[in-house]
Amino acid sequence: MRFLFKTSYAQDIQIFRDRVDASWYGLLGLVVIALPLLMSEYYVGETTWVFIYALCGISLMVLVGYTGLVSLGHAAFLGIGAYAHAFFLEHGIPWIPSVILAVLITTASGIIVGLPALRMTGIYLAIATLAFSVIIQEVFSRWEYVTHGFAGMPVDKPVILGIPFSDDRSFYYLCLFFLVMALWLTRNLLRSPTGRAWVAIRDSEIAAQSMGVNVAIYKSIAFAYSAALMGLAGALFAHKIAYLAPDIFTILLSIQFLLLVIVGGLGSLHGAVFGAIFVALLPPIIAILRDSIPASMADAAQSTGIAAMGALGEAVGNFLKKPGVEAGIFGLILVLVILLEPLGMYGRWVKIRVFFSTFPMYKRATFKRQRTYMRSERLR
Repeated sequence: MRFLFKTSYAQDIQIFRDRVDASWYGLLGLVVIALPLLMSEYYVGETTWVFIYALCGISLMVLVGYTGLVSLGHAAFLGIGAYAHAFFLEHGIPWIPSVILAVLITTASGIIVGLPALRMTGIYLAIATLAFSVIIQEVFSRWEYVTHGFAGMPVDKPVILGIPFSDDRSFYYLCLFFLVMALWLTRNLLRSPTGRAWVAIRDSEIAAQSMGVNVAIYKSIAFAYSAALMGLAGALFAHKIAYLAPDIFTILLSIQFLLLVIVGGLGSLHGAVFGAIFVALLPPIIAILRDSIPASMADAAQSTGIAAMGALGEAVGNFLKKPGVEAGIFGLILVLVILLEPLGMYGRWVKIRVFFSTFPMYKRATFKRQRTYMRSERLR
């Protein structure tokens, strides 16, 4: 069992808890850097999707997990960043200025959405952001001069300062760089007065106001920062998908982002990364099972002589090929996580870590949920 004794105030605000933590993260960094040298290009490409989704997860985590503002319109911010970046590249603007302009435009969009939503919370805010997403999707479809409408908009591979990032491995490192920078920046921001104000607003707006927190300003900052990160993710998303179309940035994608932060673990940057791994890797896993289950069951049927096994495998494969099955699996997993593990994947990892660090003195009541109070009861 290892105990951490704090001897200075600086230990409360340092990025890593201690040297052991820093060593583990350093080892993780070395593994992530070496992965493209050990995997095929297909798996490198799938891991790149994890990095892009993790950027989106950090963006939504700032809003939902740390500020307590529910959004169903983040796919619109992703689309604004992707289309703005592609538009500027198409008109000859270099890559770095194009990304900066795309982030600025997305940030402005976040402020525009955030200002009317300052007096909204809960389901009303979710409906407002949903309406924004529907409006922006219609703009993507109609504003053909910028987005090319339903004809689509091709996006070339990135070229930064004359250096092409045309293959999957180089683009992997580009996305990894931006993910690490976003994690570092967000981690430092959450340790600052701004991040503490966000957490205070999430816990209780009335208590935050009583402590002098300007709720309107900090909510606007949260929307702006969240939209900026989503704009950066949109620029990388545009290069990864290589061809933009309005039907990509739908409400289903926004729900997928919300699923990401809930399954990963609300209120944790680790949860954003864990959720990204889940959301990015589940579709290829379903695709692999769709092809491998019928073949493996057919081989088993031939070896054992039980014909029903082959028929069962074919039925399972046909079921997985039906449209909407993937969305149904996402929904089922979301319901199971909410019922069985409300703290998400990162919460489960924390429980496992605490179990081994305190064994054999671990108690189940350590993570027992306490009584929750209604908003009206808190004011008494």
